[in-house]
Amino acid sequence: MSSTSLLRIAARAQPSTFFRSNGLRSLTPRTSNALYAVPALLATAGSASSFSTTSIRRSDNEETFEEFTARFEKEFEQVNDVFELQRNLNNAFAYDLVPSPSVLVAALKAARRVNDFPTAVRIFEGIKAKVENRGQYDQYLEELKPLREELGISLKEDLYPEPAK
Repeated sequence: MSSTSLLRIAARAQPSTFFRSNGLRSLTPRTSNALYAVPALLATAGSASSFSTTSIRRSDNEETFEEFTARFEKEFEQVNDVFELQRNLNNAFAYDLVPSPSVLVAALKAARRVNDFPTAVRIFEGIKAKVENRGQYDQYLEELKPLREELGISLKEDLYPEPAK
């Protein structure tokens, strides 16, 4: 289809029907030609070329914490580069919960496997941001202390101590 045909369609359309903020349906021209509907069909066809390997979770099929933990442990075991590691961390920390220590162990081992020290330090920053109080953060630190020492991961508090006031 030539660009002049698109301009003709845009010029003929009523402004009130062509520029609706009603979603993709309003952007699809109202003619019977099937070529116009292709972009709208592609947009609603699904995520065939999605970057994520994580399956879509629907609200009608709630995921339990154990399923969440198993899914992200598996995701972190399959990490091959920094992009996948950071994407999986963003996905894991996007939920309204703190990931279990086993998920964090898998994430820390994945960070070591892809040789990404800054992300390993930021995992602990993410834990600190997600927990409700300092006591919970200390429990996570205590649980992960042997692995942290084994991998040589420092905390941000150790690297950049707060100045005394």
